[in-house]
Amino acid sequence: MIRSHSLLLLLATVLLAPTACARDGEQSKPAPATATAAAPTAKPADPNEPAVVKTLRSQGVEFMGTFETPIGLTGYAGVAGQRPLAVYVSKDGQYAVVGTLVNAKGEDASADKLKELVSGPMGVQAWAKVEASHWVADGKADAPRIIYAFSDPNCPYCNHFWEAARPWVESGKVQIREILVGVIREDSANKAAAIFSAASPEAALLENERNFAKGGIKPLATVPVDVQAKLRANEMLMLELGFQGTPGILFKGADGTVQMRSGMPQGNDLQTVLGPR
Repeated sequence: MIRSHSLLLLLATVLLAPTACARDGEQSKPAPATATAAAPTAKPADPNEPAVVKTLRSQGVEFMGTFETPIGLTGYAGVAGQRPLAVYVSKDGQYAVVGTLVNAKGEDASADKLKELVSGPMGVQAWAKVEASHWVADGKADAPRIIYAFSDPNCPYCNHFWEAARPWVESGKVQIREILVGVIREDSANKAAAIFSAASPEAALLENERNFAKGGIKPLATVPVDVQAKLRANEMLMLELGFQGTPGILFKGADGTVQMRSGMPQGNDLQTVLGPR
């Protein structure tokens, strides 16, 4: 376990968003406004790597590669707390600057390298995993924009996202694939089972969302074994990708890269997630 005074704790500090649900129907513990997937395979440690890099490794930072910088420091592309991280190491290997290297134009000089070495591969892996998960589609199969959302049948923020997305979904622009989990209340898994086991899971999902204020879909008395396995796999994937509550959203941005949101998108960010209206 990383001790409270370690560098990793400082590196992983993020802005928090109270717009997601956790277990027992409570508001989740503060979750990242944006999140990233589990890191790709880290580059093996070099016995001759700088001392400060070894120290950061010992505190949980994983490194995916190195790159040159215009200021003579060696850049290390890594991941801390499931977030891409740039570390700039001095020539003697005893010191490091952690954060953003900005040029005279105010541009992030490390952004392209972090995307190439870390966030790009992370996104590709995450997308492949959610594609292979257990989900129910909301929207037309030929919609040009696909969004994945970890969702609990009892989550009010998931229902808010469903409501907000209606103009995009009903116009055929977006299909949301809801990756169902049962984590908020005791009957969440039973409601998810009712959706998964229905003759038309898509219709059952709509029933739950449309009638959410009245209690949603009627839960099954027991959760079938096969549905238990699906829900368990979905929950494990949700945690692996760094989501602490629902909704947990994945989508592809304008440049094709995978982006993630933890919680209900706020303000103009809703259009970033759903695309042009």
